[in-house]
Amino acid sequence: MVSMSAPTAGTARDERCDDGAGSGGHCSIGSMRRLTAWIGGLAGGVVAYRFWRRRTQVVAEPTTEPTPPPEPTEPDERAEELREKLAETRAEDEPSPAEPAEPPEAVEERRQRVHEEGRAALDEMKSDESA
Repeated sequence: MVSMSAPTAGTARDERCDDGAGSGGHCSIGSMRRLTAWIGGLAGGVVAYRFWRRRTQVVAEPTTEPTPPPEPTEPDERAEELREKLAETRAEDEPSPAEPAEPPEAVEERRQRVHEEGRAALDEMKSDESA
């Protein structure tokens, strides 16, 4: 009696097709590893080069002295007008330092009012929690 079962994994692997399918008897793992190593090395080299260039540029910048801006030959009339306007505005807006902004009694009254409002808000929140 002849058994008609499927071929085992070992016999199927040993059989080769001549139609171009399969590996053709050689392994491509070594060449892929070599390619991956080259690509990784190249990428690492590019990163190292950029890091080195950036570092040399940062070190080179502080040694150079900045050139001062060119001096204007004649003063600008508009700038002088703006300075005068600014001085006038500052003189008008500044309160005299001898006068206090508010009398001390007003500050105490306001402080009392704020405390009372805070206590009322706290009492209201407590009554909301218990309800």
